[in-house]
Amino acid sequence: MSRWVEEDPKEILQSVYECIERACEKLTQLNIDVSNIKAVGVTNQRETTVVWDKLTGEPLYNAIVWLDLRTQSTVEHLIDKTPGRDKNHLRHKTGLPLSTYFSAVKLRWLLDNVEEVQQAVASHRAMFGTIDSWLIWCLTGGKSDGIHCTDVTNASRTMLFNIHTMAWDAELCKYFGVPMHILPKVRSSSEIYGLLKISSCWKAGALTGIPISGCLGDQSAALVGQMCFQDGSVKNTYGTGCFLLRNTGTRPVMSNNGLLTTVAYKMGRDKPTYYALEGSVAIAGAVVRWLQDNLGIISSSDELEMLAGSVGTSYGCYFVPAFSGLYAPYWEPSARGIICGLTQFTNKRHLSFAALEAVCFQTREILDAMNQDSGIPLTQLQVDGGMTTNKLLMQLQADILCISVVKPSMPETTALGAAMAAGAAEGVRVWSLEPEDLSTVTSERFDPQIKLEESEFRYARWKEAVKRSMNWETTHTVETESRGTSIFSSIPLGFYIIGSMLMLVGAKYLTGRL
Repeated sequence: MSRWVEEDPKEILQSVYECIERACEKLTQLNIDVSNIKAVGVTNQRETTVVWDKLTGEPLYNAIVWLDLRTQSTVEHLIDKTPGRDKNHLRHKTGLPLSTYFSAVKLRWLLDNVEEVQQAVASHRAMFGTIDSWLIWCLTGGKSDGIHCTDVTNASRTMLFNIHTMAWDAELCKYFGVPMHILPKVRSSSEIYGLLKISSCWKAGALTGIPISGCLGDQSAALVGQMCFQDGSVKNTYGTGCFLLRNTGTRPVMSNNGLLTTVAYKMGRDKPTYYALEGSVAIAGAVVRWLQDNLGIISSSDELEMLAGSVGTSYGCYFVPAFSGLYAPYWEPSARGIICGLTQFTNKRHLSFAALEAVCFQTREILDAMNQDSGIPLTQLQVDGGMTTNKLLMQLQADILCISVVKPSMPETTALGAAMAAGAAEGVRVWSLEPEDLSTVTSERFDPQIKLEESEFRYARWKEAVKRSMNWETTHTVETESRGTSIFSSIPLGFYIIGSMLMLVGAKYLTGRL
């Protein structure tokens, strides 16, 4: 069975209310009046897909998460009907390959498989959006005149949005069979979308009337938070997955090396659109959770760092965590996770080290692709995200990339980017994002500490492991298994059983003769 990953949209909304509530309480404890809050920004998982009923305000199904693989057969069907089975058939409009990753195929699955969605679409009650659209609609009134919108960065991850015309594309919608009336209005990343409406039963009810004026997909928010406003500036975020973005200015650059072309940000209605090249890795921090929850060999991320640091080597063990297939630069949904190079001496310490190395090797792959596309090798990498608290990981990353890694003192740049966009919006203007107005950020630097030859040797071994992970899974596997398996379908087992029967018959015959 394909890997299904879902989230409850109402739980997500509830967590947002609780977050706002806790923030207000904390400000009060610090003797800061909540009236000092001038605007709110939203940042979110991109691609994660929600459909809800605009009359009841209820989600019609769980949110299908970006990592979800249930649509693999849908993607294969679409690729089969494209000229030359080209998964890049729509890249000229979207900047994206056909993949389970993006929203259009998730929405197609909902339209095909969920009766409530089908009925709501037919009666024009359905609303589609990524998580930002759901949150903004709910926070601005919901079924009582809530604002149904998204920003350009999130729209660019649906495969329904033309990144050149900056609008929903009728041909793309027709290709995926998506009715355009369910789509949100596309806005810039920094403007007033609507005003907060929070029940007075919450302390945060005092924020009612405050504008929501910033909206960025999480990776674009991190790009802004890292102040990567110049053409050529790069950041890498280490979260559940790993996402490396390079600002390419006001010109969309199409990759020849497996990267995505995406919208980086648009800081106002009348401001220019900036684009980025992106390398997306599905599993980074998620591998820590897998080692903890599935294998039970660690109890925390701190223990992972301690175990890996106690040996300082994987002892020739390589871990390819292709749990959801391989994303950039391969875009190979048939790949699955493997651990190779095991010996009788391999233990959980070596596996912990290999898991951290896997994150670094995947980053090396997408950075190599980015250097090839740009023709200008990167000399240092700016990093952020939860995993950057792991100093061993950051040192390993510098060693494997053979360049310096720079971590800001405030690693939660995704939240910072959303706040920066909200505060800079027209009608709010509590600060400016002009280069001359931006302050210098303090940071920690990690420089390479191993020889280039050793780094290249380890990377080459990793590439061999990646090859072995590919072409493992197809949609035909489930179909074959569902038919049932005869004991004679295995030739060796069949010979064994038939041979045993012949021996029994022969023994009985000989006994009778004697």
